[in-house]
Amino acid sequence: MVIAQNKVHNLKKWFLQYTESYTKCIDNHNINLKLEHTFKVCDDIITIGRILNLKPVELRLAEIMGLFHDVARFEQYKNYGTFNDSASINHAELGVEILKKENVLHDLDNEAQQIILKAILYHNRLHLPADEAEEILFYSKLLRDADKLDIFRIVTEYYALPQKQRNKTLELELPETPEFSEDILQQVTDGKDVDYHTLKSFNDFKLLQAGWVFTLNFTPTRTLLKNRHYLEIIRKNLPADPRITALFTKINNHLTQY
Repeated sequence: MVIAQNKVHNLKKWFLQYTESYTKCIDNHNINLKLEHTFKVCDDIITIGRILNLKPVELRLAEIMGLFHDVARFEQYKNYGTFNDSASINHAELGVEILKKENVLHDLDNEAQQIILKAILYHNRLHLPADEAEEILFYSKLLRDADKLDIFRIVTEYYALPQKQRNKTLELELPETPEFSEDILQQVTDGKDVDYHTLKSFNDFKLLQAGWVFTLNFTPTRTLLKNRHYLEIIRKNLPADPRITALFTKINNHLTQY
């Protein structure tokens, strides 16, 4: 597998040209948010990859995955006004369709193309397919870690905003009430993956985010998460319930193992 640095540059140029059409026709904070998220994921996936001692060509492959993992979010938001897949379309599947239709990866060899497309296809799934090739699973896990790490950044920055600046799109249009679902808390406490379709409130969404700690794949990701103090911010924005306190004690104990 060979990926020259100039190919990464050309792909970034295509991405910026592609997204420019959306930034011009949609004057919305959420479009810019997704642009920033894309490049932050690129930064994080390279940071994690370097700590894992990936080779330069492997880092370039990972960066391309980060660049295109949310390429469909712009079309999704234009057509549906939401980033909620369950209320619109699966953005990972649409992203793969866009990359194939536009023949974006034509300058890469078949091996690189397959890894990139499958990692993007799998990045938002509840579970990775157990029968997939080991190399594809590795890069899929790497992308999922970097994606979650930057979503932690987005939501914790959002929680610090005044009430008048609330963004329902980031809240998945879930009601912001003091309650949380007992079953969601139990699933997260048990280390189970929570299906977005089962969320009933914004607090449920926060619990789901906290539970991502148990799904992270690499020690460098966990270290970055701890150093950035995202979990402390999420805890402060959840009810002062002893059961939630117990969950975060378990989360902190889990992180200290690495």
